[in-house]
Amino acid sequence: MPHVLLIEDDVSVRDGMELVLRRHGYDVDTAATGEAALALLDGPGGGKVELAVLDLMLPGMDGFEVCRRIRARTTAMPVIMLTARGDDSDIVTGLEAGADDYVVKPVTAPVLEARIRAALRRAEPSGQARKADPGFAGLVIDRAALTVTKRGVPIALPPSELRLLLELSASPGRVLSREQLLESIWDHTFLGDSRLVDAAVGRLRAKIEDVPAKPRYIQTVRGFGYRFGPL
Repeated sequence: MPHVLLIEDDVSVRDGMELVLRRHGYDVDTAATGEAALALLDGPGGGKVELAVLDLMLPGMDGFEVCRRIRARTTAMPVIMLTARGDDSDIVTGLEAGADDYVVKPVTAPVLEARIRAALRRAEPSGQARKADPGFAGLVIDRAALTVTKRGVPIALPPSELRLLLELSASPGRVLSREQLLESIWDHTFLGDSRLVDAAVGRLRAKIEDVPAKPRYIQTVRGFGYRFGPL
């Protein structure tokens, strides 16, 4: 039974989401502040949490900082952020802080539960039984062990970034559109929201590229999408 941490300061919203998640079979811990959430994660029961649903507008420590601190603790646990506005700057900042996905409030129960299921699937082993790919100019991707190293140094990647790298590197030179990546990695059935893809690409480049502004591994093909190099 998946264990979810719900971080939301609005009592009515928090209680409603908790009820929905419990009805769908999730174990749920709740926190009204970022400080309380981090204390819970650092406590004896924190290791059971498999996913966090995080409101951005929290009293005290805001959701952006909470997300950064969660990412400093672990790259493996998916984080879905809740935002009251579809504001581009909030969404991009949250994604750059390390969130894997986002939903805009008010969110319906089916949408929230679907996003959680998709995020948990991304966190599972991919089932690709291939051995490590040959080194791509110093970058080695082990698809069986789900590890990435660059010049022998391990690179820790959260689920969405690891899936993105696996997807792009599976066919070097092949161009994948943002819509293709959005559907295959995030399981989104709607098209047109490229912010998730672009933010994940930006975070991934910052970790694997020598010069992120001049990428050699993940290259932009203007008007089409992204391809994996070096070519």
